[in-house]
Amino acid sequence: MTTDLNTLLTALYVKIDDHLGRRTRTGRPPRLSDAELLTLAVAQVLLGVRSEARWLRFVPRHLPGAFPYLPGQSGYNKRLRAAVPLLKRLIRALATDTDLWTDPVWVVDSTPVECARSRPTVKRSNLAGWAGYGYCASHSRFFWGLRLHLVATPAGLPITWALADPKLDERQVLMAILDHDPTLTGDRPGLTIIADKGYVSAELDRYLSERGVTLLRPSYRNRTPRPGEHLLKPIRQLIESVNDTLKGQLDLELHGGRSIDGVGARVAQRLLALTAAIWHNRATGQPVTRSLIAYDH
Repeated sequence: MTTDLNTLLTALYVKIDDHLGRRTRTGRPPRLSDAELLTLAVAQVLLGVRSEARWLRFVPRHLPGAFPYLPGQSGYNKRLRAAVPLLKRLIRALATDTDLWTDPVWVVDSTPVECARSRPTVKRSNLAGWAGYGYCASHSRFFWGLRLHLVATPAGLPITWALADPKLDERQVLMAILDHDPTLTGDRPGLTIIADKGYVSAELDRYLSERGVTLLRPSYRNRTPRPGEHLLKPIRQLIESVNDTLKGQLDLELHGGRSIDGVGARVAQRLLALTAAIWHNRATGQPVTRSLIAYDH
C-alpha cells in the first residue's frame, strides 16, 4: 500500500462499505451511496476545497471516474447535514481499527470554532441560542461561535468530541462527554488523562477517581507543584498540535457552517478526515502518524 490520495480513498471506501453492510431501507437506493458520500466528504477536506459548489466542479476534472454520480450542491449539502450520526459512527469505527485506540493515555483540550464576526451577522445567525461569545486566551481575543472539546490520544487519534457554548465550563463539558459514553472509561483500567490548568477542579478529580481515571494537570502558581509537573508541558503540547492540524491543514475555522446541522457536519467531516489519515498511515507503516502531506495535493 502507498500513501497517495487515491489509495487512501479506495481503502476508505472499502472500509466504509464493509462497515455499513447491505442497505436495509426500502425504496429506490440513492444514486450516491452513503459510502461514496463519506469518501467524497473526506476527499474534499484533504484537498482543501471549502466551497461545496466548487468541489463538485473540481471532482470530475481532477478525480475522473472516482465518483460515477455527483449530486448538485444543495443535494450534497442536504445529504451531508443528514449524515452527522453516520460521520460520528465512522470516526469511531476507523479509530477502533487502529492500535492507537487502546492507548492508556489521553489528552484533552478545547479550541474555538468561530461562526461569525460582525454584529449584524451574529444577530441574524441561525446559530443564535446555541453559539455564544467566548474568549480565546491563545490569541487574546473574543470570538462568537462554539468550542470544540476534543479528547485524543497523544498521537492525535480522536477518541470523542463535542461542540458546546464557549461559556460552558470545560470541566463540566468533559464530565458530560464521559457520561454520554460510559464504556470509554469503563473498558480502560489505568487510564490517564492529561489536561491544562483549565481542568483544575476537586469535583472533576473526584468524578474521574470514582471511575479509576487519573487526571494529570499543572497546579496554579500559588499552589505546591505536583511531582513530575515539569514533564507535562511537552505532552500537553500534543493536543495543541492536533488543534493546529485541524485549523491549519483542515480549515476548521473556515468551515462555513451557518446552522446547527451545518456546523456539526463540517466539524465531523474534518475529524473524519483526520481519523482516516491516521488510520491509513498506521496501516501503511508511515513514520509520522498524523502526516497529511501525502494527501493534501
